[in-house]
Amino acid sequence: MRYVFGAAALILTMLVSGCSSDYVMATREGKMIMTQGKPEIDEETGLVKYTDRSGHELQINSDEISSIVER
Repeated sequence: MRYVFGAAALILTMLVSGCSSDYVMATREGKMIMTQGKPEIDEETGLVKYTDRSGHELQINSDEISSIVER
């Protein structure tokens, strides 16, 4: 019985942690931006929408981003 609860807790932990991947965006100026969740690129406006570590939703021009990497 103890193993069933342990396995269920492990699976739940893996599911919760898998949903909240952090990303790092590098700008052309060399600045590193840490995000919560995957940044979204809006093809119409050319802006990258992301949530910073404080929970604020921000946008940056996609021309200023050199790379986006999952942490």
